[in-house]
Amino acid sequence: MSVLKVNNVSIRYMTGDFKDIGIKEYVLRRIKHNYSVKEFWADRHVTFTLEKGDMLGIIGTNGAGKSTLLKAISGIMEPTEGWIEREGTIAALLELASGFDGDLTVRENTYLRGAMLGYTRQFMDETYDKIIDFAELKEFEDRPFKQLSSGMKSRLAFSIASLVRPDILILDEVLSVGDGAFKKKSEAKMQEIIGSGATTILVSHSLSQVREMCNKVLWLHKGEQIDFGECQAICDRYEAFLNGEFKL
Repeated sequence: MSVLKVNNVSIRYMTGDFKDIGIKEYVLRRIKHNYSVKEFWADRHVTFTLEKGDMLGIIGTNGAGKSTLLKAISGIMEPTEGWIEREGTIAALLELASGFDGDLTVRENTYLRGAMLGYTRQFMDETYDKIIDFAELKEFEDRPFKQLSSGMKSRLAFSIASLVRPDILILDEVLSVGDGAFKKKSEAKMQEIIGSGATTILVSHSLSQVREMCNKVLWLHKGEQIDFGECQAICDRYEAFLNGEFKL
């Protein structure tokens, strides 16, 4: 059963748009014939399908269009071309601090994030202790969120997203944050989520992590889809590319 379908998706950014410079500056530039719009395609013609329980690793060098594609998949932005079909609930960790209020406590932020993900107060009451324990923040739950270290913030964000039973879990470099013990713990949680049937998408610069955790891989380069399919063969090609053994 397909949980996620991405069909011929292209995403375009506009630079020089009047929204960036304001109406007054836009009018002046048009009068002086000094106004132009530039297009930048972050992703072009990306197509793939994921089944229930798949774990997809998205690989590619900086500027490949990985994070932009995740925003489209999670519903934050609409594709310029193509379409995306999703089944079930989505929890996305794209920017770890997003959705949190620095002045609210850890406890209050946990309930806030849960509400943003569409979960009831009763469910959050039942799950709260598990979230805090997993994030190792029991002693900090009444402190303002802004007082936490970046590692603590990432642990809380990961814990909320991974313990609220998403059908699709999206992680953008999240498992690379934190100390070695938490990395091991979070990877074990990922395996548990995969085993429960959730579909997971992971962006990571760690090829060893992708090899160990993913059964499918999407390789992007400068917005173009290079390959999609079984993990090991594509990772081997990508590693050879990084080592300069061939060019695209």
